[in-house]
Amino acid sequence: MNILSFDVEEWYIVKHFLSADPKKYQAYDIMLERILDLLDEHQEKATFFCLGALVKEFPHVVKAIANRGHEVGCHSHIHGWINKMKPEEFRKDLMLAINDLEDATGKKVESFRAPAFSIGESNKWAFEILAECGIKNDASIFPAMRDFGGFPAFEGGSKPCRISYKGIEINEFPITLTKLPIVGKEIAYSGGGYFRLLPLSFVKSRMKDADYGMCYFHIVDLLDFKSKMMTKEEYESYFKEAGTLKNRMIRYMKSNLGRKRAFAGLSALLDTFDFCTVEEAASIMDLTIVKI
Repeated sequence: MNILSFDVEEWYIVKHFLSADPKKYQAYDIMLERILDLLDEHQEKATFFCLGALVKEFPHVVKAIANRGHEVGCHSHIHGWINKMKPEEFRKDLMLAINDLEDATGKKVESFRAPAFSIGESNKWAFEILAECGIKNDASIFPAMRDFGGFPAFEGGSKPCRISYKGIEINEFPITLTKLPIVGKEIAYSGGGYFRLLPLSFVKSRMKDADYGMCYFHIVDLLDFKSKMMTKEEYESYFKEAGTLKNRMIRYMKSNLGRKRAFAGLSALLDTFDFCTVEEAASIMDLTIVKI
């Protein structure tokens, strides 16, 4: 089973952390429309994890997704990383996001993905708050080390399961990992930077061999022009760490590698595989319980 998901945040990020360039908003609008048209063409549905703040600041984004019949999930309210929040901060942010998204779509929001996959060993309390706020399906776990998050100790690995924690249970649909030949490093091949960098044949072969795949994209990943390098101030405002030239160059390279072929790669996946939403997967899969 393959799940197709998108994290929808770019409009908000540009407005609050970058240059607030209207040309970027237009580029995101056009790419979102292309994605929605591509999904219609293949008669496929996806889960779009949206920021709650988009509802008031860029309402056309959430409405466009919902009007095409896709699942609207929650990606927090203002893209705050949960591993940098206190429980009460996360609860407030989550409830605000869910309320706004539900008001905009007229449907219950039951699926969630943390910004930067920022639920890990140190903040498992987030699952209690997700369940308390009505979230049934989570897609936040990145079961390996990564720059700004990751949960390498997660016993469920990169397979769907049902998390049991302090009396609550929640469905978990983690990021799919595979090991690179020779190197042995575990990578998230079916989305993000590695999807743009790796040969499409490699991605397809891994997906064909797997029982489960979680594909994940950002709108900006699929644009065919390069983003500018962040200024020191922009980097530190967004990433909350030193905006050294090295850090900014690494982020610039990671953000831009392989973009020109990314949309064609997504189209090729839709030509090859069938996909479903997180909500649909949860309704038909028999999930093993994993205690954390």
